[in-house]
Amino acid sequence: MKTPRIEIKAVKSHPLDWLLEPLENKPAYLRKKMFGCEAAYLGGRLMLVIADGEEPWNGLMIATSREHHPSLLLEWKALKPHPVLGKWLYISQNHPQFEKTGTAAVKCILKNDPRIGVDPKPRKRKQRL
Repeated sequence: MKTPRIEIKAVKSHPLDWLLEPLENKPAYLRKKMFGCEAAYLGGRLMLVIADGEEPWNGLMIATSREHHPSLLLEWKALKPHPVLGKWLYISQNHPQFEKTGTAAVKCILKNDPRIGVDPKPRKRKQRL
Protein backbone atom coordinates (compact mmCIF):
# COMPACT_ATOMS: atom_id res chain seq x y z
CA MET A 1 0.00 0.00 0.00
CA LYS A 2 1.34 3.39 -1.01
CA THR A 3 1.47 6.24 1.44
CA PRO A 4 -0.62 9.18 0.22
CA ARG A 5 1.47 12.07 -0.98
CA ILE A 6 0.78 15.33 0.80
CA GLU A 7 1.71 18.53 -0.92
CA ILE A 8 2.43 21.55 1.18
CA LYS A 9 2.16 24.89 -0.52
CA ALA A 10 4.52 27.55 0.66
CA VAL A 11 2.82 30.67 1.90
CA LYS A 12 4.25 33.60 0.03
CA SER A 13 5.09 36.50 2.25
CA HIS A 14 4.55 40.06 1.14
CA PRO A 15 7.72 42.20 0.98
CA LEU A 16 5.98 44.88 3.06
CA ASP A 17 4.73 42.51 5.80
CA TRP A 18 6.95 44.30 8.30
CA LEU A 19 4.57 47.27 8.16
CA LEU A 20 1.60 45.19 9.30
CA GLU A 21 3.40 43.08 11.92
CA PRO A 22 2.89 45.60 14.78
CA LEU A 23 -0.88 45.43 14.16
CA GLU A 24 -1.11 41.63 14.19
CA ASN A 25 -1.31 41.37 18.00
CA LYS A 26 -4.37 43.59 18.21
CA PRO A 27 -7.48 41.48 18.99
CA ALA A 28 -9.59 43.11 16.28
CA TYR A 29 -6.94 42.77 13.53
CA LEU A 30 -7.92 41.27 10.20
CA ARG A 31 -5.91 40.98 7.01
CA LYS A 32 -7.56 40.48 3.63
CA LYS A 33 -6.48 40.35 0.02
CA MET A 34 -7.75 43.30 -1.93
CA PHE A 35 -7.21 43.67 -5.68
CA GLY A 36 -3.79 42.01 -5.59
CA CYS A 37 -2.79 43.95 -2.49
CA GLU A 38 -3.02 43.22 1.25
CA ALA A 39 -5.44 45.21 3.39
CA ALA A 40 -5.24 45.65 7.16
CA TYR A 41 -8.40 46.16 9.22
CA LEU A 42 -8.74 47.01 12.90
CA GLY A 43 -12.10 46.92 14.60
CA GLY A 44 -13.82 46.44 11.24
CA ARG A 45 -12.25 49.61 9.80
CA LEU A 46 -9.92 49.54 6.81
CA MET A 47 -6.63 51.13 7.89
CA LEU A 48 -3.84 50.38 5.44
CA VAL A 49 -3.20 48.65 2.14
CA ILE A 50 0.25 47.43 1.14
CA ALA A 51 1.05 46.88 -2.52
CA ASP A 52 4.06 45.47 -4.36
CA GLY A 53 3.33 46.05 -8.01
CA GLU A 54 3.68 48.72 -10.63
CA GLU A 55 3.18 52.38 -9.73
CA PRO A 56 0.84 53.59 -8.35
CA TRP A 57 0.31 50.20 -6.69
CA ASN A 58 3.77 49.93 -5.14
CA GLY A 59 3.85 51.05 -1.55
CA LEU A 60 1.54 52.04 1.25
CA MET A 61 -1.98 53.41 0.99
CA ILE A 62 -3.44 54.99 4.10
CA ALA A 63 -7.21 54.75 4.21
CA THR A 64 -8.61 58.08 5.33
CA SER A 65 -11.22 60.63 4.35
CA ARG A 66 -10.45 63.83 2.49
CA GLU A 67 -11.23 65.94 5.55
CA HIS A 68 -8.09 64.52 7.22
CA HIS A 69 -5.77 65.06 4.25
CA PRO A 70 -4.51 68.52 5.28
CA SER A 71 -3.36 67.46 8.75
CA LEU A 72 -1.83 64.17 7.57
CA LEU A 73 -0.06 65.83 4.63
CA LEU A 74 1.31 68.49 6.97
CA GLU A 75 2.60 65.80 9.34
CA TRP A 76 4.05 63.51 6.65
CA LYS A 77 5.23 65.57 3.70
CA ALA A 78 6.11 62.48 1.65
CA LEU A 79 2.46 61.40 1.36
CA LYS A 80 0.41 62.31 -1.69
CA PRO A 81 -3.21 61.63 -2.61
CA HIS A 82 -3.31 58.32 -4.48
CA PRO A 83 -3.67 59.04 -8.24
CA VAL A 84 -6.48 56.49 -8.66
CA LEU A 85 -8.02 56.35 -5.18
CA GLY A 86 -7.81 60.07 -4.41
CA LYS A 87 -9.53 59.75 -1.05
CA TRP A 88 -6.54 57.75 0.26
CA LEU A 89 -2.99 58.88 0.82
CA TYR A 90 -0.05 57.08 -0.75
CA ILE A 91 3.69 56.73 -0.57
CA SER A 92 5.71 54.62 -2.99
CA GLN A 93 8.12 52.14 -1.47
CA ASN A 94 10.74 53.74 -3.73
CA HIS A 95 10.44 57.06 -1.87
CA PRO A 96 13.38 57.82 0.47
CA GLN A 97 10.95 58.55 3.32
CA PHE A 98 8.93 55.34 2.84
CA GLU A 99 10.13 53.44 5.91
CA LYS A 100 9.93 56.46 8.22
CA THR A 101 6.46 57.47 7.00
CA GLY A 102 5.07 53.93 7.04
CA THR A 103 6.36 53.28 10.56
CA ALA A 104 4.90 56.58 11.80
CA ALA A 105 1.51 55.79 10.25
CA VAL A 106 1.40 52.38 11.97
CA LYS A 107 2.29 54.02 15.30
CA CYS A 108 -0.63 56.43 14.85
CA ILE A 109 -2.96 53.54 14.16
CA LEU A 110 -1.78 51.79 17.33
CA LYS A 111 -2.63 55.01 19.24
CA ASN A 112 -6.15 54.99 17.68
CA ASP A 113 -5.59 58.15 15.65
CA PRO A 114 -9.11 59.01 14.39
CA ARG A 115 -7.72 60.44 11.13
CA ILE A 116 -6.75 57.00 9.87
CA GLY A 117 -9.27 54.36 8.92
CA VAL A 118 -12.52 54.15 6.99
CA ASP A 119 -15.63 52.08 7.48
CA PRO A 120 -16.09 49.74 4.52
CA LYS A 121 -19.30 50.08 2.57
CA PRO A 122 -21.73 47.22 3.19
CA ARG A 123 -21.79 44.65 0.43
CA LYS A 124 -24.90 44.51 -1.69
CA ARG A 125 -26.68 41.20 -1.65
CA LYS A 126 -27.22 39.51 -4.96
CA GLN A 127 -30.85 39.15 -5.89
CA ARG A 128 -32.09 35.66 -6.49
CA LEU A 129 -34.24 35.11 -9.50
